[in-house]
Amino acid sequence: MSIAKTDILNAFHYRHACKTYDPTKKISDEDFRFILETGRLSPSSFGIEPWKFLVIENQKIKTIIRDIAWGAKDKVTDCSHFVVVLVRQPKTLLADSEYVQHMMRDIHQLPEDILKMRQNFYRTFTEQDFSLTQDSKAFYNWACRQSYIAMANMLTSAAMIGVDSTPIEGFPLEKMDSILAEQGLYDPNTYKLSVMIAFGYRLNEPKAKTRQAFDDVVEWVK
Repeated sequence: MSIAKTDILNAFHYRHACKTYDPTKKISDEDFRFILETGRLSPSSFGIEPWKFLVIENQKIKTIIRDIAWGAKDKVTDCSHFVVVLVRQPKTLLADSEYVQHMMRDIHQLPEDILKMRQNFYRTFTEQDFSLTQDSKAFYNWACRQSYIAMANMLTSAAMIGVDSTPIEGFPLEKMDSILAEQGLYDPNTYKLSVMIAFGYRLNEPKAKTRQAFDDVVEWVK
């Protein structure tokens, strides 16, 4: 497989946090499924995939999000597609949990001896290396970091096919999480809100991209 480096860099230059969407333009089903697929195929620590993507089409839910999330505002109603990214609750990510066992046995299809070895590695990682099991907030933040890998891949793949996007953290987390769960979008014992993403087509051209110089952010350690 070969993709021109210039095409990839052009996508990164094209991508920006879209401020205003054209409500008359919609992403095709094929293109949006492609974007979601790049999220699904994203890497995660230990291959645990602690995420779930909710594509919000319900207008009532969109209105609720608009009224609470200051970072979403008109984006949630004007964009083509709006995604709420969830992560699994810490107790479902413990080494002995049903979900982790399911991932290792049914999805990764590990032989029993390899499964036990990998489970022990995961247990050491979560209990000792990163001390996640000692702090549920730390475990939640770790799961969120995994979901941001998937989000970044979706933002990039969208840009590569000319679709705009906006990653959204502008909302009161606990309040938004509670309300979305109360609306029946998910079981709060299993999932918690991580981040939200708007996808669509820009109404106005953005300002030129600004970033720090390469040598200011990259240091070679020899």
